[in-house]
Amino acid sequence: MRSIKLISLVGVLFLLVIESIHAEVKLPAIVSSNMVLQRNTTIVLWGWADANEKVTINASWLVEQINVQADKEGSWRIEVKTTNSKASQSIKIYSENSDIILENILFGEVWLCSGQSNMEQPIKGYEGQPTFGAVMATAKSNNANLRLFTVDKVGSKTPLNTIEKFTGWQQSSPLSVSNFSAVAYFFGEQLQEILDCPVGMIHTSWGNSSVQAWMSKAVLSSHQNVNLDDVDITKRTQRIPTALFNSMINPLIPYTVKGVLWYQGEANRKEPEQYKTLFPAMVKDWRARWEIGDFPFYYVQIAPFLYGNNDVFQTVDNSAFIREAQLECLDLIPNSGIAITMDIGDKHGIHPPKKKEVANRLLFNALNQTYGYKTIDYAAPIYESLDIKGSGITLKFKNADNGLYAHNDLEGFEIAGSDKVFYPASAKIVKRKNVFIKSDRVPNPVAVRYAWRNWVMGTLYGTNLLPVSSFRTDQWIDAKQANSNN
Repeated sequence: MRSIKLISLVGVLFLLVIESIHAEVKLPAIVSSNMVLQRNTTIVLWGWADANEKVTINASWLVEQINVQADKEGSWRIEVKTTNSKASQSIKIYSENSDIILENILFGEVWLCSGQSNMEQPIKGYEGQPTFGAVMATAKSNNANLRLFTVDKVGSKTPLNTIEKFTGWQQSSPLSVSNFSAVAYFFGEQLQEILDCPVGMIHTSWGNSSVQAWMSKAVLSSHQNVNLDDVDITKRTQRIPTALFNSMINPLIPYTVKGVLWYQGEANRKEPEQYKTLFPAMVKDWRARWEIGDFPFYYVQIAPFLYGNNDVFQTVDNSAFIREAQLECLDLIPNSGIAITMDIGDKHGIHPPKKKEVANRLLFNALNQTYGYKTIDYAAPIYESLDIKGSGITLKFKNADNGLYAHNDLEGFEIAGSDKVFYPASAKIVKRKNVFIKSDRVPNPVAVRYAWRNWVMGTLYGTNLLPVSSFRTDQWIDAKQANSNN
């Protein structure tokens, strides 16, 4: 009798083992109920199953079912066309051992938002560091057509296929937006209203992260040595090369997005020349991996901040150099746009509270360049050329067809002669489109710098009230600032 019972028990265990061998179909975290799929395009659905297992997909908007077979490693992916429908959709995924139903899916515009702490800053703000307009924004945030997804902070030495920690797709509500990126929320909320279609915002950022951390090993290795064998991934993870790309970007690919919003640069402020190489290389690599062309990439120039010292002038301790590098990246990154923040920094706070203004300026880029709203003026004036006449210099600007503007007097201009010593200068708008600069201390001027400090409040705008970036007309490496008693 005991032997019969033993045989029966062994048989049951054997059947359980056999059953466990056939794994259920698994989906990436980003593919779930409540998600927003990019509308009217070809998107990718993907996942994992047993090797060579057949998977059937029924999508509510398609007449015919889709059949796909996992490869020998158990991976599968299939391209699916979406529509412009505003109706809620569903997807059913079947296999021999799986029956998955994804519900409340919308077609709309999907944007990925990444960077460091100024992108990460939530609607509720940081401790002692508010987000202006947060309370009203939260109160008005109920919106079933705005969906939010957050990738939590995890690093990895090698590329991951799945997101380890995350907050899944949620409808916008006072509960869900409080901890969500303020820049991403303000952008998405307004885009949804203007386009009158669903919008999905994917947030993946980490405070104090370097651009190197968001780059793949394949690309970063061509610029520097990347060896993480002896690196402790738990210490200063956000500064470990490739660590955030591996765990916070790679698992999102190939989820189809419309474009990317980027707010990062403070962590790289002392390496402006390197940033001009690494940042465009990162963008090019992301685009290649997504395989959806040169999607829009709109980014924020870091805001003025004291950084402990405002006396630095010609060294990389002066964040004007990284702002210059970020501005120059406009010409290095196709289909890109920049949000200038010269007028909304905080002298003693590296996290300026005016996040809605930042989102607005990103939104203007998207509306004009991506969505065809050509009457939306998105570009701040940019220094173009100078004309030396006698003891003064006249500056001309691009993107200033409708003229320049100052709320009050222009400040922050300096002028230098051939000795490369810069003196404070008076400046005024002339002919509504140019700026004339002069100083009695410099009778024969040759160069001008504007807002060339860590902390400065921008005073020069376009008529569209978008501020002019800090700039210089020279490329001197040995310039000096005149002493106050000179």
